[in-house]
Amino acid sequence: MAAHRKSAHRKPKQRLFTGSAARSAAALALAGAATATAATGSAQAEPRLTAAQVKSEVDQLYRDAEAATERYNGAKEKAGDAARSVEALRDEAARRTDLLNESRHALGSLASAQYRSGGLDPALQLLLTSDPDQYLERSSYVEMAGDRQAGAISGIRRQITGIDQVRARAEDESAVLAAREAELARHKKEITSSLADARKLLHTLTAAERAAYEDSTGATTVGAGAASGAPGPVVAPNSRAAEAVAFAYGALGKPYVWGATGPSAYDCSGLTQAAWQAAGVSLPRTTYTQINAGQRVSRSQLAPGDLVFFYSGISHVGLYVGDGKMIHAPRPGAPVRIAPIDEMPFAGATRVA
Repeated sequence: MAAHRKSAHRKPKQRLFTGSAARSAAALALAGAATATAATGSAQAEPRLTAAQVKSEVDQLYRDAEAATERYNGAKEKAGDAARSVEALRDEAARRTDLLNESRHALGSLASAQYRSGGLDPALQLLLTSDPDQYLERSSYVEMAGDRQAGAISGIRRQITGIDQVRARAEDESAVLAAREAELARHKKEITSSLADARKLLHTLTAAERAAYEDSTGATTVGAGAASGAPGPVVAPNSRAAEAVAFAYGALGKPYVWGATGPSAYDCSGLTQAAWQAAGVSLPRTTYTQINAGQRVSRSQLAPGDLVFFYSGISHVGLYVGDGKMIHAPRPGAPVRIAPIDEMPFAGATRVA
């Protein structure tokens, strides 16, 4: 015990800083930690990417986001179909259940009426009646009522089986809907992740480098005709193509928003779908389905109104307007604009009408 007290006596007392002394000590401690972290980080940090490297990576991230957007659009369309199917099947089950309840009520009424009229044994009824003709009439009614009752019971059984089948189909479609919704969430995460990474990379550039990048991608310009629409009458193979092109000119300057189909914003396939919808033609929702929505044409045969597709995965589409140019919704941050079709890898073209 004495040794313990002696050891405790030798332990120096801790001094607590207060006021400005405490603030100074904390500041010194933080500065030392920051210096140590910076030294460690500088030893492990990767070399800063050049502006060209950043541009290349950002372009790829935007392409990844657009490809995911088209997958999202397709999944959304299928999810909508599944939701409508589930709703229709549930409505059908409800209607059939109402009919079943009506049939059950009718069967109950029939059974009550039969009991009231035919509760006595037929032989006893014959003994009690003084009119054989009346008995024969009554017995015929009882027999007929029995047949009707048996038929009603059989009908109810069929109704119950039918309702069970409809409900089973509704459960199957509900499972499909859940899978589509999970797919939607996955594609949405892919899109937002790619766009977030692109923004982070762009913020590593200087203001001048970012401005140069935006200029190079046309994010700050929309091309001629944005303010006044199409420059004069649209020359196209037919009136519907001319209407689609005119619509696209009217959309110049509107923002790109993934998943959007207008009227205030569009993604690439949303713009082409809306343009042809204005001309009275219904196009499918995604790039990889729109390419099969008409007659395939070669690049040398392009005419205004044709759909032009890009990249090996058919992940981007624009509306050809002539003179080697198209109107398209490029990417987030870049509004609908006129651009040359050779600024991206050409993948094919389709003539809608």
